[in-house]
Amino acid sequence: MASRWLCQIPCIGPIRAALLIALMQTPQRFRTKRQLWAYSGLAVETRDSAEYRVRDGQLERARKQLQVRGLNSNRNPHLKQLFKSTAISASTQPGPFGEFYGLLLKKGIKAPMARLTLARKIAAIVLAVWKQGGHFDATKLNTQAA
Repeated sequence: MASRWLCQIPCIGPIRAALLIALMQTPQRFRTKRQLWAYSGLAVETRDSAEYRVRDGQLERARKQLQVRGLNSNRNPHLKQLFKSTAISASTQPGPFGEFYGLLLKKGIKAPMARLTLARKIAAIVLAVWKQGGHFDATKLNTQAA
């Protein structure tokens, strides 16, 4: 049943659906899409070594920005490769994901970051469709944050 739901998503055929089911096992493992992103290696990692500092004997929060360190390294490499390859094939084909990718490029986002955003969007859609047991609706695909 899950395979049928996942095959409704563009660029996810029966082989990718079977791989998703094998690698994710159950969608209930992930409470939110961010947990799935972290598990699959699509989460952005930030670090900060000095969030607070002492000034005049008082502890205050530092004003400097968190430093982005890239994607998390603690991941499932097979799931990451699956989502990234799906994003690459979806970005080159006409359809809702191709249009989404084109809109990201028009906004001025560089191609590698746009593909990462598309991979995160696909992961979020896979989780939502599988959890809800529903259908993929391309009209709900918007350019908000993946």
